[in-house]
Amino acid sequence: MMYLKRYTIASLIWIALVGWFVYAYVSQESYVVNFFGTTLPAISIALLVIVPVFVLYVASAAHMWFHSLLHTFKDRKYQKDYEKIIDAVVDAYLGKANRHYEFRTPRYKLLGMLLENTAIEPLKDIAGNTNNEKIDTILELLNKIKSGEVVDLKPYKLSVDNELVIANKRNKYKHGFLTAEVILSNSAKYADVLCKEVYVDFVQTAPLDAIEKYKNYMTLEALNIIFSRINADEHRLEVPNDHLIELMNMLEFDKKSFITISMTLSKSGMIPEQRMKLFETLSESNEAAMDAYLYTLYDLEMLTPANEILDIASKADYQNFRAYRALKEAGKNFPIDMFI
Repeated sequence: MMYLKRYTIASLIWIALVGWFVYAYVSQESYVVNFFGTTLPAISIALLVIVPVFVLYVASAAHMWFHSLLHTFKDRKYQKDYEKIIDAVVDAYLGKANRHYEFRTPRYKLLGMLLENTAIEPLKDIAGNTNNEKIDTILELLNKIKSGEVVDLKPYKLSVDNELVIANKRNKYKHGFLTAEVILSNSAKYADVLCKEVYVDFVQTAPLDAIEKYKNYMTLEALNIIFSRINADEHRLEVPNDHLIELMNMLEFDKKSFITISMTLSKSGMIPEQRMKLFETLSESNEAAMDAYLYTLYDLEMLTPANEILDIASKADYQNFRAYRALKEAGKNFPIDMFI
């Protein structure tokens, strides 16, 4: 529009100069115009000269105005798409799911599609250097969360499973603004990964009924802590086998895992009889626990029941334990751990 104003001013000056030149140096006469049989009042020659020039100006100005208007609409599309791109970058930094924006310009459509399917994480601290307030605000927020600070994420309406939300609530927990009991009792507000993390801390001192209440968040690390507390001097925990099996059933174990558990229990305060009975019960319902049961029997020097199991089993099974028995019968003593 600025160019149109300049063009108008220059054109009017040019029209005035042309009219003045014709009137001053060419002719000051007037001319009678007959327009379709109608005689019009006499018109100065200078005026007749500038009329077509003025008409040309009007036509050219209208042409310029039309294309300027089209350019303005196009600029508005690009400006709106630019603002959407900034929002898309912000959402990508926030890790929002189901990001989608409608772009009206081809170039921004491509950028938008890429951002909708891309996770963005700053490689270094550029907060305050982007010349964009929205992006700088998000980058500063990311820096605070990474440094362990607690920030307000409510305005961004992120899901409980969002990585930033999890990290921010983890910071709250570490700073003591949240307790494990609060998180576990309101688990719908927290991601499963965070619930499982705090459950590990929770089982270190919690009583058995509380441990069982939140057993859905059982992990191998938490289970090992429970094992270590059985009949321990500090934070002593007495767990009947049926309760212990219920806790173990929250996880899936293979042969090696069951044997590892037996090794762990051998170093805990669990009495040998309970340990032996535990794996006997497990082996009755889970074939994968049979190796651990045999290991437990031989580890506790319960040779008779162990040998009875090998006698009734197929000769192709439990070759490692058969080798151990053969060496034992030959008077060779080796740790059972060597045969696992």
